[in-house]
Amino acid sequence: MSGLLRVVGVIGLALPGVATAQALQCDVPARIAAPRPDLPDARQPKRVLPIGSYTLAISWSPEFCRSRRGDERAAFQCGGGNRFGFVLHGLWPDGEGKDWPQYCAPASILPERLIRANLCATPSPQLLQHEWAKHGTCMTPRDPARYFAQSRRLYDRLRFPDMDRLSRRRLTVRALSTAIARANPGWRADMMRITTTRGNWLDEVWMCLDKGLRPARCPAHQGGAKPGQAVRIWRGRA
Repeated sequence: MSGLLRVVGVIGLALPGVATAQALQCDVPARIAAPRPDLPDARQPKRVLPIGSYTLAISWSPEFCRSRRGDERAAFQCGGGNRFGFVLHGLWPDGEGKDWPQYCAPASILPERLIRANLCATPSPQLLQHEWAKHGTCMTPRDPARYFAQSRRLYDRLRFPDMDRLSRRRLTVRALSTAIARANPGWRADMMRITTTRGNWLDEVWMCLDKGLRPARCPAHQGGAKPGQAVRIWRGRA
């Protein structure tokens, strides 16, 4: 179905006009399980490098949850009464070339109060721990609260077009990037990358930032789908 947007799933997201990036419905539970340590390994080693730019990664939650029904590890994000559209994956420091810094310093286990404060933006305690360990320690190595505050400031400013309406159109990566850029003054389509899952379903939007955390043109090696590629948006219950 190249070039064609296939509409699948029930309408779980109706976002008229321009919407914020906030959760549509999010109830933080009374008890939150502590995350496990997230450590470097042979596949993801410690790498201390100068920071050349940043990427703010935003995930499309309905697509993430489509294949995770019944998965206890994703129960908060994908089960119960919670409903999410775009969620904050993380703020990533990039290098001055193709390699990037990661796992720059030992990472403490995040305190529950910090997890609780960020769970409606990044709806997984383990993902919050991972983002702090892999990326945050290269930015604010002794201050996870500052790292998440920086991430949230950027995320909270974002606005998004009517994703329900877009999901009903034949859509390309370029058209989706342009629609997001129009909702966010100061951004252009070439300042973001779209990633997709198998079948060209929308997965993530990577927003490129300079060293001052301002919108910037993405480097050629950033990756992502080609501008002319078809992209489909799953709009089932998130």
